[in-house]
Amino acid sequence: MKPKVFARLLLLLAYLTGLAAQPISFNTIAGYRADQILVQPAPGVNPQALARFHLEQHSQVLHEMKGANGLQVIAVAPNDDVPSLVEKYRRSGLFEFAEPDYLRYTTLTTPNDPKYVDGTLWGLDNYGQGGGSPHADIGAPGAWEVITSASNIIVAVLDTGIRYTHEDLASNIWTNPLDGAHGTNSFSGTNDPNDDEGHGTLMAGVIGGVGNNGKGVVGVAWNVQLMACKCFNSAGASSDSAIVAAIDYARQNGARVISASFDSTNFGIALSNAVYRAAQAGIIFVSSSGNNAANIDITPHYPACFGIDNVLSVAYTTRNDAIGQYSNYGATNVDLAAPGADIYSCFFTSDTAYLGSPSLEGTSYAAAYVSGALALILAHFPAEPYQQTITRLLNGTDPVPALAGKCVTGGRLNLHNVLAESIRLVPLASTLPGLFQFRIISAPTRPCVVQSSGDLINWSPMVTNTTSLAGMFEFAGLALTNSGPRFYRALNPP
Repeated sequence: MKPKVFARLLLLLAYLTGLAAQPISFNTIAGYRADQILVQPAPGVNPQALARFHLEQHSQVLHEMKGANGLQVIAVAPNDDVPSLVEKYRRSGLFEFAEPDYLRYTTLTTPNDPKYVDGTLWGLDNYGQGGGSPHADIGAPGAWEVITSASNIIVAVLDTGIRYTHEDLASNIWTNPLDGAHGTNSFSGTNDPNDDEGHGTLMAGVIGGVGNNGKGVVGVAWNVQLMACKCFNSAGASSDSAIVAAIDYARQNGARVISASFDSTNFGIALSNAVYRAAQAGIIFVSSSGNNAANIDITPHYPACFGIDNVLSVAYTTRNDAIGQYSNYGATNVDLAAPGADIYSCFFTSDTAYLGSPSLEGTSYAAAYVSGALALILAHFPAEPYQQTITRLLNGTDPVPALAGKCVTGGRLNLHNVLAESIRLVPLASTLPGLFQFRIISAPTRPCVVQSSGDLINWSPMVTNTTSLAGMFEFAGLALTNSGPRFYRALNPP
């Protein structure tokens, strides 16, 4: 696994003649920052001698830590590099020590499941393997630092059933305390939801393959209760009567999330009413948007286009953050996207079977990613109404250029953003000269403070406000002229 750096609650924007963000310069191979070094002046050294030496090296003291015996942060000049500058400072005799500003990483909670360790499950952690784009994933490693288990959350999988004896699913399978069944088979009218086609077991592995058991895969949620609601037959076909019965079973037996990876262009009043009853019970209904490469704002697909506030409609993305070649889309009726190409998951043919292929793709898998993410969100924020949970999820998406105009958020699922309650500072176009505008996006009803700085060291508060139930607020200010770059950040109030 390659290490990742997780930025927490800090976004910087610079105003000069326009917006220009200055990124931190990392040399991840050498393991230190490439733009600065650390030096400790020797005891008793003349400050003028120090200043003269800095000037000779064309070095700028970015910061001096008075509480750390005067430790100084020195900028590396554009025509210099870290090793040579460190050596110059070491040889001067003026400093107790000089060294690179070494990188450190949070200790990540990493599961030992083989297909995660070898990088196959790119949708969880994409560091460029297989020609992918780094970070084109759901941010699972950072999310798992917050929570891995949703053992009290029931996710109903409306599908072809689940192989509930599978080695990577068995301990996460829900059991009905009344009859010992693991769900329902509303297609045949029995209580045996064993999978006879495979699709449902693939979904279950993505949602909740058992984590850190040294076998096969890991799901988004390492521990979760998977309720098998078999309402499709061995050919992957069903009808509304069986699907409605499965939804009602999930509602009556404590499901918090329904994962529904199916669609049709037929509206269906009975199906719509069942989804509405689920909403009244506080259940989030996750629907795949469909695999016709179609705009479902023009040709609606259901249940993705039901105008009910518990429905989340999902498109799919590739390991390069492109929208999937088959994925449906819609600026109004599709909410977000999630990974859904080149999938590897549990399979139904035996208790040790897995299936993976470049051709294994579609919005079904994206809906499963979202369903697993919702389980962890519900476990971490247990007292919130479903509308607030949905707002959290949507506000945490990563903006993706390929999704602009293709879905409501224009973004791909990022579970780490949601669970770490990140704060995003987004510049807005201003209609007035000299005026700048920002939007703060975070969790609903969250206090946030916006600060500004001219040197990234001394920060002054500009505004403190609380996000709305939609998880945002906006503010505006006058851009300072002839004052050099200005930087802005949003974070928790002190």
